[in-house]
Amino acid sequence: MTQPAADRAAEIGSPGELVGRLDAHGYLADEGAATAAFLALRMRRPLFLEGDAGVGKTALATTLARLLDAPLIRLQCHEGLDAAQALYDWDFPRQLLHLRAAEAAGTADPDRLEAELYDRRFLIARPLLRALETAPSVLLIDEIDRADDEFEAFLLEILSDFTITIPELGTVAAAEPPVVVLTSNRTREVHDALKRRCLYHWLEHPSHRREVEIIRRRLPAVSERLAGRVAHAVRHLRADDLLKPPGVAESLDWAEALVTLGARDLDPATAAATLGAVLKHRDDQRRVTARGLDALLDGG
Repeated sequence: MTQPAADRAAEIGSPGELVGRLDAHGYLADEGAATAAFLALRMRRPLFLEGDAGVGKTALATTLARLLDAPLIRLQCHEGLDAAQALYDWDFPRQLLHLRAAEAAGTADPDRLEAELYDRRFLIARPLLRALETAPSVLLIDEIDRADDEFEAFLLEILSDFTITIPELGTVAAAEPPVVVLTSNRTREVHDALKRRCLYHWLEHPSHRREVEIIRRRLPAVSERLAGRVAHAVRHLRADDLLKPPGVAESLDWAEALVTLGARDLDPATAAATLGAVLKHRDDQRRVTARGLDALLDGG
């Protein structure tokens, strides 16, 4: 029998213990993030993570899923996202095939035929419905700031009651509410009504020491010195006025690119050759190169 996620969460005694468990699954959390996640699990409240792109918001949700041994169900938000895409839809092609088959078989009872068309087997469960029907589960609502205001309003009811009504089938209630993590890159301000239903945490970029640990953990072939040089240079880049400041993923890409080329150090020549691994915008590359890569690497 599957152990409820709530029971697994109850086994975690403190934020410090959660740090250790996340670490065991490859996620190095600071005290603030671990405390926010611990409280969300204990209080059974959605966790709203906000922060720059690449700071590890999505990774925290995926790691919680592994830690709780629960499937991760992801809803990627975008402009124009509506309830049918997020909740459920009817499989019209299959319904039409069923209708034609019934007509060919000479089915004469239209009421029965109509009822059959709205059977559960013709319902396509989208991420929100799957999360309600899957216990335990971790529901990641990723980049909610990219969705429209109307979709935010739609989410309020789901996150309050974990219940939805399908007119043709009735009410679906979660046997065990999913662990919910919402993320935002703050491309726009999310409404207070949604935040009130959540615990909130602003996720910072990792410290220099922690970023070195992340690089070394994910890429054991990277030396301590090279990881330190990459982390130092990336911190400089984040402090610059770039269109797309690098996140942890870009740090890892850069370190991996250097190792792939056999580099043992990060000097101006290797930085110039591998800049595309860390800066993914042409204007950013031009700006950093014009200022001189020596300045970027000094002191690392």
